[in-house]
Amino acid sequence: MTGVSDPRHHRSAKIPYSSIYETDDPATQDTDDVLTALSAENDTVVRLLDGRHFRVRHGTLDNGGFPEAVWRIATQSTDEWLVTVESNTWGTFRRIGKIRVGVKSTADKVFIRNDWDNLPEGRPELLRPLITRHCARRFKASMPTKTQHIKEILYPHEATGRGRSAVDLSLYPKASRYLEQHREVLQARTYVIEAGRRWYELWVPQDPAAWSSLKLVFPDISERPVFWMDKQGGIVNGECYWLKCENDNEEDLLWLALAVANSTFIEVFYDHRFNNKLYAGRRRFITQYVEQFPLPDPNREDAKAIVDLTKGIYSKLPSAEADGLMRELDERIWRVFGLTALRMRLTALRHISLHRFNSSISPR
Repeated sequence: MTGVSDPRHHRSAKIPYSSIYETDDPATQDTDDVLTALSAENDTVVRLLDGRHFRVRHGTLDNGGFPEAVWRIATQSTDEWLVTVESNTWGTFRRIGKIRVGVKSTADKVFIRNDWDNLPEGRPELLRPLITRHCARRFKASMPTKTQHIKEILYPHEATGRGRSAVDLSLYPKASRYLEQHREVLQARTYVIEAGRRWYELWVPQDPAAWSSLKLVFPDISERPVFWMDKQGGIVNGECYWLKCENDNEEDLLWLALAVANSTFIEVFYDHRFNNKLYAGRRRFITQYVEQFPLPDPNREDAKAIVDLTKGIYSKLPSAEADGLMRELDERIWRVFGLTALRMRLTALRHISLHRFNSSISPR
């Protein structure tokens, strides 16, 4: 009988790989165009004639020997950097709980509105506040101040002793009449009915019992990380992801994760570990990536100080004082993972660009 070796032990020949991404970091040399820039030395930031800056990296493709793992560009410097981070890592975001996508109705015009008060028969029952990417702000959501901009979702699901269930519409007459008016549209979602569900259900409702929990929320796509804490029990829309603690007595891990996720450290970690950007330098903050974000040991005194500082930022937003605390927090995150030199090089530029970024994502 011929034995079959573990394929993880058979790496193919190393595949050379180069990447070039636009960056805000200071340039160390000038170049005429992007193609010429690719001849720069590894981890060099070049400036093009039009003023844009690009970071050039050269290395090899690596997935750690696991076919299902995320591919990244491996270089001596990035490998050493990641080893330092790993030596100061206690666990990952996966340790806190499962990262879930928000609700998906597949009929948003029926379920999601900002004019429920204007309906002839009045507001239906079952309305819940909706968290969207338009609320995005680091640490604490920036909710619209004008009533006409606040979206709510008609959420026809409840938690029962047997788990999640569609509500009994006979108990909610206004909601029932409203949904009946749109029954033709909702029944056209044949995949809902074929899955053994009621015609008025959301396609992806998630767990109704979980919405009241403290949770971390973040959009799928963003140039820089934008994570915030929800304490109001809102329902997360499908354009965002969310994370709650599986263990009720570990909520401080969420605050620790919030600090790490909003740091400039995690931007560099993302680029070293995943090396994946979309148009205009935007990153994908999906489950596959975020669940691997590192956490320092929560029992360390400096980690406890980070948690307290993060809660303070949340309570003081928006304010100039909170902005100052964010800079202090960012420094602490780098130190808790055993890194300082790179952070000092980035400080002056990044705190200015982050301030501008925060202003640009606040809803009008």
